[in-house]
Amino acid sequence: MTTWNSLQPQVTGKLVIKLHLKKNDKRTPYCARVSSRRWLNLQEYQSKKLMQESGVTVQRFYVADNPPDALQAAKRLNAKEIVLKAQILAGGRGKGVFNSGLKGGVHLTKDPSVVGELASKMLGYSLTTKQTPKEGVEVKMVMVAEALDITRETYFAILMDRACNGPVMVGSPQGGMDIEEVADKSPELIFKEVIDIFEGVRDDQALRMAANLGFKGPLERQAADQIMRLYDLFLKVDATQVEVNPLGETPEGQVVCFDAKISFDDNAEFRQKAVFALDDMSESDPTETEAAKWDLKYIGLDGNIACFVNGAGLAMATCDIIDLHGGKPANFLDLGGGVKEKQVYEAFKLLTADPKVEAILVNIFGGIVNCAIIANGITKACRELELKVPLVVRLEGGIIHHFKDKLLLNTTTVSDFKKALRRKHTKQLC
Repeated sequence: MTTWNSLQPQVTGKLVIKLHLKKNDKRTPYCARVSSRRWLNLQEYQSKKLMQESGVTVQRFYVADNPPDALQAAKRLNAKEIVLKAQILAGGRGKGVFNSGLKGGVHLTKDPSVVGELASKMLGYSLTTKQTPKEGVEVKMVMVAEALDITRETYFAILMDRACNGPVMVGSPQGGMDIEEVADKSPELIFKEVIDIFEGVRDDQALRMAANLGFKGPLERQAADQIMRLYDLFLKVDATQVEVNPLGETPEGQVVCFDAKISFDDNAEFRQKAVFALDDMSESDPTETEAAKWDLKYIGLDGNIACFVNGAGLAMATCDIIDLHGGKPANFLDLGGGVKEKQVYEAFKLLTADPKVEAILVNIFGGIVNCAIIANGITKACRELELKVPLVVRLEGGIIHHFKDKLLLNTTTVSDFKKALRRKHTKQLC
């Protein structure tokens, strides 16, 4: 029997859904990987600005959205060497390719006068990396920063750990690379400190972590101070993760956060208005962005049977059973337990807007939602949206018989989920 695993990695802040098949099953498993609404991710320059405001040492930098401003920023820096970075959320920028022909989303130069020309080949063009869609992501902003020499790179992060029921510090003297690879090949080089949420990071903890990262002499104290400031930032902005890779030292004896990523919990949005106002939705999937506006958990998949379900577990099971019967779900859609009629209507708008959808399967458990709300919302959607694809509805609840008559006559209703999959409208797609 097939099973689902839903993972939310601490480090990447991504929601990954995989279908695991039994040993002799020859069907092709599918995987959806998207940015979940739960995690707000900022551009590099935004994260560095927040760090600056908390006293964390970062490179001097400016941002620009046009080539002349990028050129002026390079001149104002008056640095020995300048680094120009395309600002997109995907990783692998240094090895990426622009559709302008420019190779690399990160460029070093000692001549400020070439920054404008480089920026003109970045801004307004799409950058394709190993983490972007095939068509790439349009670059709308570049960061012009002082390039500093790095004598040594380390890794440091603060993140929420369920096993510890709170925040932990994770560090390694081997930074500037994939930390998962370090953990796999050299687990003895991964150091962890559990933080008492009431005490915060103690001075001895910060010093011990700095020593484990390999900082020596005056740099150990300097690194410990940076660690404590990063924890202050972690608390101040209600972060779920603050990751610095690399946290490096320079020949001049400075400890600097060279690259940073901060993730946030959207439960804190009500008191972090300024932070959430920084969210740039231009890189998000438009359908998922629209779903998030209505508090719907939506993930697009590659199939042709749209799923309309309440509860994440039931939604995953529904996708699994569709696949078990030979079909392919077009989406993962969780209405949640407190859904309103307007949300039901908007969910149908999202599903019917997908050109791949050839049938809609509704699977609702009435224990956590009022079936009348679902029935009314479905009826309104069918009438106003002029539904053109088959609709199979399974509503299950204690008083469901009072609401089935609210559904339109051309709606197929069933009480058993397997029967729903065997209806001619869905069966022909499986």
